Amino acid sequence: MKNSVFKALADATRREILRLLRDGPRTSGEIAEHFTSSWPTISRHLGVLRDAELILAERNGQQISYELNTTVLDDVIAYMLDWKRPNPPARRARHSGGKHA
Repeated sequence: MKNSVFKALADATRREILRLLRDGPRTSGEIAEHFTSSWPTISRHLGVLRDAELILAERNGQQISYELNTTVLDDVIAYMLDWKRPNPPARRARHSGGKHA
């Protein structure tokens, strides 16, 4: 798991962009309409999400459409769920020789 994924998810604006993309692909303009931030700020957020491979970008003429990369999200979820599983008990080392009780 790349650290860039967790860095990307740490920001509330980037998490909101991911929520918007749950309903399907959107252009960068459609994404930007949902925020009061400047276009360069939203563009940087999209770049961080793209670098973390959380979203995929596809250029269509002048527009760029973004969509969720569900493969990476599935990996993040599996990674996080693994933290809930207890570690297997440690095996005790057996002594060679000597008496056992």
